[in-house]
Amino acid sequence: MPRSFPRRRSLVVRLTAVSLLIALASIAATTWLAVQTTTRAIQQEQGQALSGDATIYTELLGFAAANHTWDQVGPRLRALSEQTGRRVVLTTLDRRVLGDSGGAPVTLPVKATASVDPLHVDPVLLPEAGTSGIDPRAAGPFRLPPSERAHLSNLATKASACLASIGLPSQVRDSPSGRPLLTGLDPLTARYYAGKCLLFELAEPTPTEQTALTGLNEAVNRCLQNQGAEPVKLGLDLEVLGVAEQRPIEGCLDAARREQLTPYVAPPALLFTLGPGGSPLPTFTLSRENLTRILAVTGGVLLLAVALTTLVARRLSRPLRALTEAAQQDRPAPVKSRDEVGYLAAAFNDLTARRERIEEQRKAMVSDIAHELRNPLNVIRGRLEAAEDGHLPFDRALTASLLEETVLLQHIVDDLQDLAAADAGQLRLHPEPLDAAELAGHVAAAHADRAAAAGVTLTVDTTAATGDCALEADPVRLRQVVGNLVTNAIRHTPPGGRVTIRVSATADEVTLAVADTGTGIAAEDLPHVFDRFWRAEKSRSRQTGGSGLGLAIVRHLVQAHGGTVVAESEVDAGSTFTARLPVVYRGRPA
Repeated sequence: MPRSFPRRRSLVVRLTAVSLLIALASIAATTWLAVQTTTRAIQQEQGQALSGDATIYTELLGFAAANHTWDQVGPRLRALSEQTGRRVVLTTLDRRVLGDSGGAPVTLPVKATASVDPLHVDPVLLPEAGTSGIDPRAAGPFRLPPSERAHLSNLATKASACLASIGLPSQVRDSPSGRPLLTGLDPLTARYYAGKCLLFELAEPTPTEQTALTGLNEAVNRCLQNQGAEPVKLGLDLEVLGVAEQRPIEGCLDAARREQLTPYVAPPALLFTLGPGGSPLPTFTLSRENLTRILAVTGGVLLLAVALTTLVARRLSRPLRALTEAAQQDRPAPVKSRDEVGYLAAAFNDLTARRERIEEQRKAMVSDIAHELRNPLNVIRGRLEAAEDGHLPFDRALTASLLEETVLLQHIVDDLQDLAAADAGQLRLHPEPLDAAELAGHVAAAHADRAAAAGVTLTVDTTAATGDCALEADPVRLRQVVGNLVTNAIRHTPPGGRVTIRVSATADEVTLAVADTGTGIAAEDLPHVFDRFWRAEKSRSRQTGGSGLGLAIVRHLVQAHGGTVVAESEVDAGSTFTARLPVVYRGRPA
């Protein structure tokens, strides 16, 4: 098939380009996901390694929270080294060694394992620190001396016993400051029995705690004053007292706590965990070989995608090529696939078949038109030639015969013009209010002489009308509809028969039916009665069988009014043609 379009418009090229873009996007996404997954896995493994050091980190944070220097950290480092099997080195922020679990001096890694600072704790590594980042074990000035601790322990024991006596078991737990706490109690229940079981006395701050709390309040209020905020009062649990909602003082509170705790905790230090013998722990890096392997696999997948996409594109375009060749050669397409292309081919084949039928109908119609026009023309020519030769006199009878043939010829031409206008959508109607029963009476009166000449009784029946028979329609065209049906009925009804025009009406439509007691139409011929130039008896001439255009015109005129027309018939029993028209004009615009 010759190419009549640019290569860039080729379906193969477009499908290939789209598929390549999809393949590239998929490969890029897959590679990105693989790299991200690998990186995440490495990070998880590093996190697991750091999780293995959690004991070291937590223990050293606890040491720093309880001691204001690192002087006595050596024994703790050696114990942690024996417990975890790793060498532990602690240095200042400028990498001056504060303590070493043992071994020959080594060069420390560039990056420390963690930073040990009880006032700036990573919440991920120590969730108990919360959002403040302060190790809760750093009690500082709130740490109770032995005397106060003993006093509170005595109160806590009595309170627990009191609660147990009324069926409220609780446990006594020491906080990092040494203050005993009762746990396992419902807050509402504890508040109800607080006065009875010494809970208020237990909650009162000791002199040590009061001194520390006073200093903390002063520091917080200085910060709030600098920010233009009102002063507050903190309770022993560091909650704001005396207001319904705690004001946003977290920043000042955290800063004040760090300022208060700094003299009581060890300074920040760097933690290094090393492998056996002081070797650095293994790190995870992507080697050149692994990178080359990933690129090679990606390239291979890309080449495979290109090959498969090209193959699929060619296979997809093959039926389209066959369809195009069939269209160029004006023949049915040999495509049988059950996909979109197959549906397109089936539609194309149906269109080809319809076009062939239309072409056959066109040829038949041209032949019928030529035949219908030839008959009156031959009659006119023959009689004129006979008169010219002297065989027929030029008298009134000859002119009347010629006029009759001319009228018949004009009737055929007018019918063809009406059909042509209907086919072109130019059949114009002029609807106006009219009475269908009155129109039926006019048609019956106009055809009374023809019916009488044929020996047929023509009547109008309006007994089936349930209401007013008024509607909007073109009176001329509607009279043409009923007239054609009546003419057709009289033509096919033998002498002594009857033709009846029945008129009925409902709220929505008016029905005009023309029934006869004629010869009837065979069941196999009924679907064709509205076709152009169709006759049940092919041998019948125009004079006895009509032009074959009347019923076709009836159908077009009824449809132009927005209605329908049907035919019912039984051989030797008669036929009924029924036109149903809407009361309100719903015709198609020209």
